[in-house]
Amino acid sequence: MRGDWRVTSGVAGTPQLDAVHRVLGRPGIVLVGEGSPNRARTLLAQEKKKVARVVGDTPIYDILVGDDEGQVPLKKLSAHVMKLPRNLTAAEVNSLGRRMSALGGPKMPVPGGPLPGGKSMTISQRQVRRR
Repeated sequence: MRGDWRVTSGVAGTPQLDAVHRVLGRPGIVLVGEGSPNRARTLLAQEKKKVARVVGDTPIYDILVGDDEGQVPLKKLSAHVMKLPRNLTAAEVNSLGRRMSALGGPKMPVPGGPLPGGKSMTISQRQVRRR
């Protein structure tokens, strides 16, 4: 997409691989949901509520990606986002980006079970561990 867009992918998700992505640009904040429509709408509502506390009166748009009625096809997503009205100046986008970084990035769950085995420790790591 043309312009200054800041994308944070996977800010919310479910074990069924539904996800919400956050896009910051001149129109404001765009939340893009993908996956099952019912679960994605719930995730979008939770994320919208969380973001609204930080951004104040900045517009928040929510878009659901899919082929059903009321959803935007993936092919047309960039065109749909580019057509949104420009509500913010570049300076406001920068300050909003700093405030949004306080929310943190992706919070994808850590899989359960034992951790996979890695390389064995080198000699220097053992020496540091002994001290």
